[in-house]
Amino acid sequence: MAPITKKALGHGDENATTTRVTRAKAAALGASDMTADVKKPLQQRVKATANTRKRAALDDVSNVAKTVANAGKGKTGLVSKSAQPTGVLKAKATKSTLVTKKTDLKRSASGTVGNAPAAKKRNTSSSTGQKSDAENDADVDTDAPVVKGNELVKITKVEDQQLVLASQDDVKKEDLCQVIVHGASGMPPGVEDLDAEDEHDPLMVSEYVVEIFHYLEELEEKCMPNPDYMDSQKDLEWKMRGILIDWLLEVHTRFRLLPETLFLTVNIIDRFLSTKVVQLDRLQLVGITAMFIASKYEEVLSPHVQNFRHVADDGFTEAEILSAERFILAALNYDLSYANPMNFLRRISKADNYDVQTRTLGKYLLEIALVDHRLIQYKPSHVAAASMYLARAALDRDPWDATLTHYSGYSEDEIIPVFLLMIDYLYGPVQHDALFKKYASKKFLKASMVVRSWVKSTGYKYLTALTKDHALHRLPAKETY
Repeated sequence: MAPITKKALGHGDENATTTRVTRAKAAALGASDMTADVKKPLQQRVKATANTRKRAALDDVSNVAKTVANAGKGKTGLVSKSAQPTGVLKAKATKSTLVTKKTDLKRSASGTVGNAPAAKKRNTSSSTGQKSDAENDADVDTDAPVVKGNELVKITKVEDQQLVLASQDDVKKEDLCQVIVHGASGMPPGVEDLDAEDEHDPLMVSEYVVEIFHYLEELEEKCMPNPDYMDSQKDLEWKMRGILIDWLLEVHTRFRLLPETLFLTVNIIDRFLSTKVVQLDRLQLVGITAMFIASKYEEVLSPHVQNFRHVADDGFTEAEILSAERFILAALNYDLSYANPMNFLRRISKADNYDVQTRTLGKYLLEIALVDHRLIQYKPSHVAAASMYLARAALDRDPWDATLTHYSGYSEDEIIPVFLLMIDYLYGPVQHDALFKKYASKKFLKASMVVRSWVKSTGYKYLTALTKDHALHRLPAKETY
């Protein structure tokens, strides 16, 4: 009987000495027990050691060398073993199955009508340039085995479907005509493609810019106020509107708001007065509430209602401003969509190579349309084009070329009526002090002084030459100024 040791009970001790079996103990235990307990494990260990592959030498660390050395004996290294299929390739099997099902569905859909049997496949590789189904099945991927039953079966790998180019019959005739007239880039002759340089700038969204401005052109017709709404106002006159907006220009400058906020404010006032009759003592409330609404719409951080109440010299309470806000929004059907003229001005300025002085003068001329009621009848894009046209004329820039006509949307003949109205306003005395002082500062390059100086010296010639063709009121002589 074998002695019960700690190792047999599961309590092995690494530091314990091995028990030596002497001849006397072996005789006492018996030859059979000794052979079963001692020699049998030793024989198993020797046999297992003999079947184990010897470790490579220290200098032999290359798997490639092992593969080459064992190539003749049928043994492979680690690299070759990893390249062999293991039999569990679920991803490729699923992908291949899906492709096969998609191909079968395509074949059945193209070859059957209703419940009729599928027609025979035709080889269209010679006519259309596409591979037929039989040719696609011939493309074999030898590295894509799939488990089928208990065998490894190599299946074919269907190639990606090629794009079918539309024939000329599928292209609309209008598109073909545009390609013929405008060329491959879609630009008219003599017009430079200014959006091509912004192709890799995601902030400029050059792929959508044409559609965006087409939408703005459609929108500006819907958000136009009634140019004759003052006829229905009993207590108001155009002069009062000009005074109100000139005061709002001062408030806008004090709050340091965006230019878009100012233009939206005036648009809200005009649209509201086109639908509602307002008393004179409530006109200022309409103006301050309109700027409060526009600042919420355009600004990131809108001034608080208390600031607007304080600017109005506490003439209205916060409750009155909030009540007027709800009333104005209801009158406008909560529609604050507006094609802001600043967007069109920046678009034309891009065609003008972003000249800072020209754009600054254009901003001043653009705000003239806010205080001069005669310009309400014109679209924001039309006013923006006339502003850039007059700014370039005052700075003696190049003529209005095809590129500026394309990106502004207006030719020189279409701009002239608005251009003359602006010159008429600038030729007279200063009527709105806040607007003049704002652009007489160094921040705006003294734009108001530069433009008025040019009109007094040169611009009046446009009026004397073109007054007969346009409906302008008669101006006093130049010597009176």
